[in-house]
Amino acid sequence: MFSVKTLNKISNVGLSKFDSTKYVYGDDIENPDAIMVRSAKMHDMVMPESLLAIARAGAGVNNIPVQECAQKGIVVFNTPGANANAVKELVICGLLLSSRRITNAIDWCKTIKDEGDNVGAAVEKGKSAFAGPELKGKTIGVIGLGAIGRLVANAASDLGMKVIGYDPFLPEELKETLKKDVVINNNLEEIYPECDYLTVHVPLTPDTRELICKDTISKMKSNVRIMNFARGDLANSKDIVDALENGEMAAYVTDFPSAELIGVDGVIAIPHLGASTPESEENCAYMGAVELIDFLENGNIKNSVNMPSVSVAKSGVARITVIHINKPKMISTITDTISRDGVNIASFEDKNRGEVAYSIIDVDSEVSDDVVKDIEAIDGVIRVRVIK
Repeated sequence: MFSVKTLNKISNVGLSKFDSTKYVYGDDIENPDAIMVRSAKMHDMVMPESLLAIARAGAGVNNIPVQECAQKGIVVFNTPGANANAVKELVICGLLLSSRRITNAIDWCKTIKDEGDNVGAAVEKGKSAFAGPELKGKTIGVIGLGAIGRLVANAASDLGMKVIGYDPFLPEELKETLKKDVVINNNLEEIYPECDYLTVHVPLTPDTRELICKDTISKMKSNVRIMNFARGDLANSKDIVDALENGEMAAYVTDFPSAELIGVDGVIAIPHLGASTPESEENCAYMGAVELIDFLENGNIKNSVNMPSVSVAKSGVARITVIHINKPKMISTITDTISRDGVNIASFEDKNRGEVAYSIIDVDSEVSDDVVKDIEAIDGVIRVRVIK
């Protein structure tokens, strides 16, 4: 029986995937085999020794100590693409809000409530202050063509926009999912000056932190409208405020408010609503549950952010999985140890991700505790499991 602890309210669409004859779940589980989490902060959480995996019902994992988990042999999953449509729709909303100054106009309308019969006249007199451009025919740069970025690029194309996409890591097969008129240009220096709108859809890494800053803004049009529905730290807030105040940017729309941004003219701050739809929450929960089940029952890893993807159909009598440091002779040492203990290997698969590697070894006989102990004793082995 596997136990799954929930740190947030998880949709029943996902929880219902857990077979009640094999799983128990809830927020009061002690010593769980797995955790399902949405936004709960886990950095100060003491990870129980029983914990094998964490599934984040969403794409971002900055609330999870990912590297610490890797060192302890805890696999961290996310659910890429499960909330992509929800975010795409909000980005399109952001484009419209920033273009037509809709939020300002709504706020202004509230000020003329007491005009009575003169409201109509007041509207006609004041509406010109909120005029803005149409999207059709304008150029948008889409930085990052992952699951969300591709949907945004295609939607912008359907709206009649000229779309320039940037993603030097985009696989060839995924390029075929883009509209034919989406132009890919992997030179940001050439993209920035062309864009009337810019939207960022990249993960937060040391290389992408403050991608939008004084230097990059200076290369853009002075009426550029920037969308950030990916991560707050992809933009330098002070530089955004300065650019708006100095007339170097028309608008900044973000799903990540900060004290520095809230209330600034030209900023539309949305309270992290990108994935806040019932459909998105259901998709994320479902996908996270499926990932955990396949890992707990079969040892397969897909969509992990700290381990390599290894997925193999079962063969043999039992399966041994080994999380280990990626260094020379580890594979031969593991296989030699298993063979020396008299166990025949039916199949073997090993992949690495940076400093960590993962092996799935199917064997033709039962695996004794002594075999497990011998593998665990190998220098560089982090965690060993046996799945029957």
